[in-house]
Amino acid sequence: MSQREFQQRGRGGERGGGRGGGGDRGGGRGGGRGGGGERGGGRGGGGERGGGRGGGGGERGGGRGGGRGGFTGPVIFQGAAQIDQRLSRQNNDLSLVKTFSSLKVKDPSRPLRPGFGTVGIPITLRANFFPIRLPKGPIYDYNMSISPEVKDTEKKLRIRLYTLLEQLPAFQTFLPHIAHDGNGRLVSAKLLPKPLDLAVPFYEEGASPKNVTKTYVFSVVFHRELDIAQITQYMEGGLQFRSYDSLPLISALNLVIQQHAVRTGVRVGKNKYFFPTSSQGFNLSPGITAFQGFYASVRPTYNQLMVNVNACMTAFIEPGNLADALLAFSRNSRGAMPTLPQALMKKVRVTTHHLGYKRRYNIRNIATTTARNTTFSHSKYGKISVEEYFFKEYKIRLKHATDLPVIDTGTKRYVPAELCEIEPGQPFRGKLDETQTSQMIKVACNRPIVNAEAIVGDGFQKLGLHPSTSPSTGFDIQVSQKMTEIPGRQLPAPQLNYRAGNARVDNGGWNILDVKFHRGAQIPNWSVLVVRDGQNVFQGPDDLRLRGLVQGFAAKMRKSGMTLPQSPPSLLLVDLPPPNQDPSRILALNEIRRTFKEHIEKAQGRKPAFVLVLLSRRDNYIYPGIKRIGDVELGVHTVHMQLSKVVDKEPNKQDQYFSNVALKVNTKLGGINHKLDDVAMRWLRKNTTMMVGIDVTHRGPDSKQGTPSIAAVVASVDRDFVQYHASMRIQQTEKVEEMLGELVDMMVERLQAYQAKNKELPDRVFVFRDGVSEGQYNDVLTVELPQILKAFQRFSTKDRKSPYRPQLSIIICGKRHHAKFFATDSKFADKNGNTKPGTVVDRGITDIFGFDFYLQAHAGLQGHVKATHYVVIYDETKFTADEIQQGTHDNSYLYARATRAVSLIPPAYYADLACERGRCYLNDFLVDDKSSTTGRSQGDKKAEEQRNYEAARRSWGRGLHPDMADSMFYI
Repeated sequence: MSQREFQQRGRGGERGGGRGGGGDRGGGRGGGRGGGGERGGGRGGGGERGGGRGGGGGERGGGRGGGRGGFTGPVIFQGAAQIDQRLSRQNNDLSLVKTFSSLKVKDPSRPLRPGFGTVGIPITLRANFFPIRLPKGPIYDYNMSISPEVKDTEKKLRIRLYTLLEQLPAFQTFLPHIAHDGNGRLVSAKLLPKPLDLAVPFYEEGASPKNVTKTYVFSVVFHRELDIAQITQYMEGGLQFRSYDSLPLISALNLVIQQHAVRTGVRVGKNKYFFPTSSQGFNLSPGITAFQGFYASVRPTYNQLMVNVNACMTAFIEPGNLADALLAFSRNSRGAMPTLPQALMKKVRVTTHHLGYKRRYNIRNIATTTARNTTFSHSKYGKISVEEYFFKEYKIRLKHATDLPVIDTGTKRYVPAELCEIEPGQPFRGKLDETQTSQMIKVACNRPIVNAEAIVGDGFQKLGLHPSTSPSTGFDIQVSQKMTEIPGRQLPAPQLNYRAGNARVDNGGWNILDVKFHRGAQIPNWSVLVVRDGQNVFQGPDDLRLRGLVQGFAAKMRKSGMTLPQSPPSLLLVDLPPPNQDPSRILALNEIRRTFKEHIEKAQGRKPAFVLVLLSRRDNYIYPGIKRIGDVELGVHTVHMQLSKVVDKEPNKQDQYFSNVALKVNTKLGGINHKLDDVAMRWLRKNTTMMVGIDVTHRGPDSKQGTPSIAAVVASVDRDFVQYHASMRIQQTEKVEEMLGELVDMMVERLQAYQAKNKELPDRVFVFRDGVSEGQYNDVLTVELPQILKAFQRFSTKDRKSPYRPQLSIIICGKRHHAKFFATDSKFADKNGNTKPGTVVDRGITDIFGFDFYLQAHAGLQGHVKATHYVVIYDETKFTADEIQQGTHDNSYLYARATRAVSLIPPAYYADLACERGRCYLNDFLVDDKSSTTGRSQGDKKAEEQRNYEAARRSWGRGLHPDMADSMFYI
């Protein structure tokens, strides 16, 4: 699992989905997105890649205790609530929105809210937003410059200079009424003297103040006055202030409210602070400990400025002696010294004292040689080993000269690990393995009430939002200790149709053990591949347990409504070389490839409809390698089962597992598992409609430099909106302005597929865009929207009476927010205190002018459930609030490989899955890159990036095999 910080998911996975997926991979996703593998790995549900995030929706954003069931005590935080007065009085946001409807706005970009939703049962919720009392006067914004200039690359120097600045008595007089970002910006509650130049004598950390090596001068120059009155008018909804840019003031207020956390904690990412030196940690593995932290950010809402506070968790490198850490890791991994992972220690800060003073280094690389056999040339000693050098120069006799590697601190400067001390407060930047991920889930999976108490208790205290610790008193800013109380609704679940009746939905889920798919796939032939990888579960092709497993799964497919021959499938067995002889599993995949090809050749080119792959162990290479062989090279569907989840299991558990795998087989081969009834489909069938999902995934932190990003576009091809075919491309850049460079061609492919299936083009196109931050909304409108419109133009041929121009709407789907909701009445909560499936919020904490809402369609099986934030940023369809909210909720029940509503509307979810499948095709570039760029010039690094990109492009080739194009191969 990629490690950034665990504010998003709890046990069961962020996207809900439970009972779904079937066990295809049974493991984590690896790699990640957004430049850091952000989405980690799916959990629960037993599906492909562990259920495709199936099983629940809880967030890993909590403090200690109480998260795992079997608990006693209250589940509702603070009990009954009353909706905020700003929302309940006569002239409120309802009145404001009515004025929007009277306006004649032609521009479909960033549409005004058309109204609030009314469907569903009204409920009252608490949200983790806290009102802020603003000062009456302005805030003064200043620029700070340093002379001599400090370059952007000199981060350590800049940090040290700001530390010394704060120690100056002349600067300390301003501290009660200023805040700064340590990077050139300062805000003040009072006007500062003009000019303001402060001389800072520089000396190294740990050295005497008498050892000044240089003097720097900070110049503080007035930039602008930030008027509080304007944001007040903006929050009141004055249309003349709709285009008001609130960012300068909001960012200034964030500086103020975060000053305490900046000084006492460790920032990880944007607006997230951790306090490892004053908090209890949770050991994940030798050398890695998880700590709870808190997110805090100011947000403008209707008639009230709020601070959004949330609990989160991340992993830190344990401080202490580096040699001890490496030895502990080596014992834990049972690996040889050279296999110590670069990701564990790369860029970790260490200090040494052998020079007679404290010296700080960043680890650039862990060498594969010891102090005894690492040599270098020295002007005094000639060619000498590191061990000899430290003895002769410093009289230090090393204890680990032969059993631990030396550390490269840059340009071949080697330091023995035992002389290095890991500094405290360093987040782990690598990818958590399966065991560490499991431990993280255990400590971070908490009930809503536990998270709420952590936020208002420990969170407020450590962030400095409590009156006793607040640094913002000089600005006359106060944060309420009480969560905002807002209206919400619980939407009804849709009716689900199977072949012989409807399914009964309970808490967002339903059972399919005794129902037939709405349309079963036709399976003319199929095969079974048993992968024997050191754990020979079966003795051979005649093993009765193997025969029984295959027969049992065939029976389940028939019972579910699929048609397949009575004759048994072909059984293929492949024995793989042991991983220690084939660490990258190249030989193993060659064996599998050979077995596949020989099987197809014997059948005279008649490929099986699908191959059931039985895996005896989890492996980061075998699963993606088989997917590449099937999807790209041979054009054969593959579905995986983890034998540990199905062999020797209780009959009901095995049957449930078979049912989950059958869901995927039927979908891959063009079947329909279930449909929504006509009432739920009415909003989509007013006119012919194509639903589109778009997503992009980027290389992870351990990937080879230059590994391309992967973009995916999926789109519906049928009137029931259950079959979504996909287009994928790789692209060299991660830059926003160049994102989805081939979107035109992918949209054209999807429209052509729709046209081929339906003999017409759609009148409406709804695009659901995943993986976009708030700061990128305009990029979608300025970069992606023109490409979508250009794709429409490709169909404006002479044969048409008029240019092809369907109505278009674009909706952003956001999961990386920090809004959390808390039930205030047990009638509208589940047993864990989570809000129930169908909870929707569009008032109180949403955009003042824009068209957005939070929807929790899924059940939170464990942990604190998290809603998805939907933002309509372009709308020619003129949705009503009820139409888009209820329609999105209903469609969340159409995810094909689960029997539970999921937290993200399926087209966006499928685009994500397609991106993840694309990662399998480039797996060699995405996992376990052990190369180092230490000591290389910028030109060398760029050249290597280009070589890696070209190699990845050759590996990708033409991408998906043509035989897979008209299918949901990625499911």
